[in-house]
Amino acid sequence: MPSPVKYREDVYFTGHVQGVGFRYTALQVAKEYEVSGVVSNLPDGRVRLLTEGELSEVQAFVAAVEERMHGHIRKTERRVVTGGAPLNGFVIG
Repeated sequence: MPSPVKYREDVYFTGHVQGVGFRYTALQVAKEYEVSGVVSNLPDGRVRLLTEGELSEVQAFVAAVEERMHGHIRKTERRVVTGGAPLNGFVIG
């Protein structure tokens, strides 16, 4: 039986999100969900989270990251991404 089509989101967090353990926290939270992805700092001070998995898992994962880091996030921008090579595991970029 083929695996279901994966859902992918590209999420950008704005605020005081660098230098506060954001990427490490995202990595730890990812272990609680069936998701793959990469989290990285951007030169403009934002953090980018590219993640994929089943729709419900991705949504719950992003919500959990937002909850854990709520005091640091001023704005979250989310968009659905189609295509691209499958992501394997979860890493800090």
